[in-house]
Amino acid sequence: MKYEFEEEYKKIGLKVAYYRKLQGLTQEKLAGKLGVATSYIGQIEAAGMYKPISLTTLLRIAEALDTPAYKFLEF
Repeated sequence: MKYEFEEEYKKIGLKVAYYRKLQGLTQEKLAGKLGVATSYIGQIEAAGMYKPISLTTLLRIAEALDTPAYKFLEF
């Protein structure tokens, strides 16, 4: 079953991984900054997995990675 915007969510996850690595952070360190489980970050970043995230979560990730939020939404 295909979900609306599934491909866009996958691209967001890949961008989270890119900017996280650019900052030299592990999934564990980013999860710690956000107060979430490391597995949750892994689910967001997994290219083959559909894991929608809230706008609040996206903004928190952007802040933690010191990256403008719009960078995650450029397709």
